[in-house]
Amino acid sequence: MELNTPLKYVLGIGPGLSFKLNKLSLLTVSDLIYHFPFRYDDFSAIKPATDAQIGEVVTLKGEVWSIKNIYTRSRKVLTQAIFNDGTSPINLTWFNQSWLTKQIKTGDRLQISGKLTEYKKKLSIMAPKWEKMPDNPISPTLHTGRLVPIYPETEGLTSKWVRTKISQILPLTLKEIEDPLPESIRGGMLSLSDALSKIHLPENWEEAKKARERLGFDELFYIALATQKIRLNWRQKKVIEPLRIDLKNLDKFIKSLPFELTNAQRQVLDDVYKDLKNDKPMNRMIQGEVGSGKTVVAAVIIYLISLNKLKTLFMAPTEILAFQHYSTIQRLLKPFNIKVGIYTGSKKDSKGADIIIGTHALLSEKLLTENVGLVIIDEQQRFGVDQRSLLRSRSKVPHFLTTTATPIPRTVALTLYGDLDLSVIDELPKDRQKIKTFVVPKKKRQDAYNFIEKKVKSGDQVYIITPLIEESESLKSVRAAKVEFERLQKEVFPTLKLGLLHGRLKGKEKDQIMQDFKEGKIDILVSTSVVEVGVDVRNATIMLIESAERFGLSQLHQLRGRVGRGSKESFCLLFSEMEEPAVINRLKNLEKINDGMKLAELDLKIRGSGEIFGAKQSGRFELKIADFSDLGLIERTRKAASELLRLDPELDKYPHLAAKLQDQANIMPD
Repeated sequence: MELNTPLKYVLGIGPGLSFKLNKLSLLTVSDLIYHFPFRYDDFSAIKPATDAQIGEVVTLKGEVWSIKNIYTRSRKVLTQAIFNDGTSPINLTWFNQSWLTKQIKTGDRLQISGKLTEYKKKLSIMAPKWEKMPDNPISPTLHTGRLVPIYPETEGLTSKWVRTKISQILPLTLKEIEDPLPESIRGGMLSLSDALSKIHLPENWEEAKKARERLGFDELFYIALATQKIRLNWRQKKVIEPLRIDLKNLDKFIKSLPFELTNAQRQVLDDVYKDLKNDKPMNRMIQGEVGSGKTVVAAVIIYLISLNKLKTLFMAPTEILAFQHYSTIQRLLKPFNIKVGIYTGSKKDSKGADIIIGTHALLSEKLLTENVGLVIIDEQQRFGVDQRSLLRSRSKVPHFLTTTATPIPRTVALTLYGDLDLSVIDELPKDRQKIKTFVVPKKKRQDAYNFIEKKVKSGDQVYIITPLIEESESLKSVRAAKVEFERLQKEVFPTLKLGLLHGRLKGKEKDQIMQDFKEGKIDILVSTSVVEVGVDVRNATIMLIESAERFGLSQLHQLRGRVGRGSKESFCLLFSEMEEPAVINRLKNLEKINDGMKLAELDLKIRGSGEIFGAKQSGRFELKIADFSDLGLIERTRKAASELLRLDPELDKYPHLAAKLQDQANIMPD
């Protein structure tokens, strides 16, 4: 079976299952093979019931003596069976699975796994996992009696189905899998086919650990190899012309600014000056949280570019942000007769401009003339793709500067952005106010609503953030934006003006809602986290976040940075449906820590790399199995990639590796 075979053509998968698989981004056989378990149920303890302890998770082998459905007064269905493993009868109970009586019959030989309990002095197991005993007694079981893999699921697609299908497909595909890693890099790690086999069906914890190590190494290694390869390619480029750094004029411009630069901003500018003196194009990322002054630094660099009679293109992720940058940059540069243009879907005024600010449309051949000396991209998420389009057939390129407000721990940044030089603005302006943050217990919810209503009636505005757009069966406790919006409008704030914002709205709709909020036409904006990279609403003073435990600490920090943009006292209220001490204590870090980088590092230790960026916020790479908190593995992969490229920069000796990188088209330049 070929790895690129669409799953819809695999025996036993029809249109209905294809649709469900698509929800998990599983389109091909390869996608399914690389759909890794996120944990295992340990059902490996096979023993007689009489030898097991109450509360122990065990696997029993035996016969079904009877099975029937019982309907409760509330019309719920209990499926009850009496099972005997040869030492004792055990009561089995399943909930709302009436169809089990068609699959399991009296006399069937089963292997069952679950927690052994005692009810009315009788041994019992609630909701046990089960499978029929194989005809061949030495055949391995799949769902019981072993380490049983548990996979990311969606409605109608269970781990049991995934396990079954992978166990059928895997033996047919392993011979198709070639290991792209040379032995010199692989060392003592498992081969790729062994790792894939053992990650899905490990015999023991040691096998699962070794499989995870090899597959995690691959993920981080390809990222390191891709970014370092881009860096090598970039160094072959030349700039349009080396720049002259006129420090006297630059100092005059800096003194004209309405505020004094921080030491961190000055250090970043020094880094940039050094880059711009070279004949190699700058490729630098400035990392600094909301309010750290990234736009001001950009204005100084734009001024420097204009002194060299070159143009700047400044790309923002949304139209409303483009207009916000346009307003800020114009205010700073207008006294120096530098014309600022705008180029978006709704407005195109770029004629004769020294700097043009806009959205994606900026990066067209029409605007990207030989006279462009600098391209700035606000927020790094789309940087790889945009840079790739600019590099096509160009031997001379402009300098590149990208910015991000996402706090990324340094080890992670060096891996994700190994193609970029990194500067960090790790200091906030002295007048930047601290946002008062509180983790609010359930009993204080109404008090919080009363506080919000009072603030709104005095002229303030409020964000209310929820993690999901619509209610989810699997996440009943998580308040969904649409449902929460309707509840708040009808029951809590019927006299106030509420707006709703989420990621499924079209770009123009999002911009209009944010514009209405900015203009005060909306009192309370109910939203998913799409406001995270957002607009300055200087009148917004309260950020309320529902189900806050669902977000990473640095993501919560970015969300609260949406308020406190003006001079008014501002607040961040964190609500959680969970009351476990570990959950509450993690959130309480936001009450004490106001440094985004410290919070990102803390989350890396507490919850691992999946929570640094929230839902797929890294933009460039999505890890399935590796973990950015594994600093040792990160360092190993970076060194391995660096050594390989030193010996063979074009990967001529490693065609499989070169092909693997080419497959990752979203991170490699054309």
